[in-house]
Amino acid sequence: MLEVAGMNAYRGAAHIVRNLSLTVGDGEAVGLVGRNGAGKTSTMESIIGLLPVRSGAIRLRGQDITRRPTHARARLGIGYAPDDCRIFPDLSVAENLQISRWLARGAGAAEADERIQAVFPEIRDLLTRRGLNLSGGQKKMVAIARAMALQPTVLLLDEPFEGLAPVVVSRFIEAVQKIKGMGISILMAESNLASAARAVDRLYAIDRGEIIFQGTPQTALADPTLMQTIRG
Repeated sequence: MLEVAGMNAYRGAAHIVRNLSLTVGDGEAVGLVGRNGAGKTSTMESIIGLLPVRSGAIRLRGQDITRRPTHARARLGIGYAPDDCRIFPDLSVAENLQISRWLARGAGAAEADERIQAVFPEIRDLLTRRGLNLSGGQKKMVAIARAMALQPTVLLLDEPFEGLAPVVVSRFIEAVQKIKGMGISILMAESNLASAARAVDRLYAIDRGEIIFQGTPQTALADPTLMQTIRG
């Protein structure tokens, strides 16, 4: 579904994503774990097109999208929920979701709404609330819902569990599993290996912009050196 091959990206003179390769299969949930500053967000921004790629390739269903603009990648089927949510504070939740429907050109809006409400039934009670008045967990919920409104085939989730209470993390893990059950592929960046391991099928670990591990969550959790590296 999604393939990243030998990707390199820079912020100014700093080489922050180094020859990175990963894959996400059809209907698969894959984790990208690492300490803060390891390169997770930069990888996500490179895949969605917010950070230019110096070299390497990004392919979606075999199609090279490396030089496509962000909005074109979204229309091709990549949804993105950023780590800082980027909810429009003066718009209602319904209006925040409508932005994605416009980008999707209104196709299948009713089906998208059914999927969103199946994953987050709580969102029905938030539709008229302004973004400014949402809690941190509610903002993350709306950010994921807004990405789902695009009807993506691949969903990028950047730090979906960050800053959440354990009971809320469990609720979001359940949501990730429901999204995966709908056939949507997921790439999730997360700093907490234990939380990520509960939600994904496979894991990549990143440090200093390079992939240092790939394998099952169980193998990662059993590796004390890897655990220490991720904790920083």
